[in-house]
Amino acid sequence: MTSFRSSVLVLLFAAASAFMPAQQPARTDIQLYETEYSKSIPFLTRPEKLDGTMPGDMGFDPMGLSEIQTDLKYARWAELKHGRISMLAMLGMAVQSSGIHIPGAAYQVNDPFLAVSKVGWEVNVQIFLGIGAIELATFNKHYGEGEPGDLNWLTPNLLEDLSEKEVALRKEQEIVHCRLAMIAILGAVVQWLLFGKLGF
Repeated sequence: MTSFRSSVLVLLFAAASAFMPAQQPARTDIQLYETEYSKSIPFLTRPEKLDGTMPGDMGFDPMGLSEIQTDLKYARWAELKHGRISMLAMLGMAVQSSGIHIPGAAYQVNDPFLAVSKVGWEVNVQIFLGIGAIELATFNKHYGEGEPGDLNWLTPNLLEDLSEKEVALRKEQEIVHCRLAMIAILGAVVQWLLFGKLGF
């Protein structure tokens, strides 16, 4: 009977050991210690292309979009462009809804969405042509060499009297404001569509 119990215990132990994790040998390399983590979310590893050389790079890319982008300069151009448009749109939406208007019956509308149809097609065509002209004039700047976002419109150059550290700070501030404006305009649109007014 004792030998039967011993045999059963041995079989049970053998079955249980099959589900135990195997012991891993101690790592002797330093790969674990060389892993860099994201500044934004410390428990995520930093994507390879986000090495901190671009302003505003916090190593945040949970969807891995930087891996499918062959040229991060083009992505930064797109981010800056959308951010600048969002800053202008947020300013325009705030001014429009506050009651500050250009003289003329067509402009006396507080609703930013209704204002697009009230001003008529002539104004909208002018805006469209203006945007198109800027896009065509700056299209070649999106690829290759050059600083993303630099349209050479600063005359005189407002950055020439600043140190490299101060210029880097200005670039960092711009991209942070761009990202904030993109979130803000999304929130403002949702707020207006739900309640017919902005939250301030």
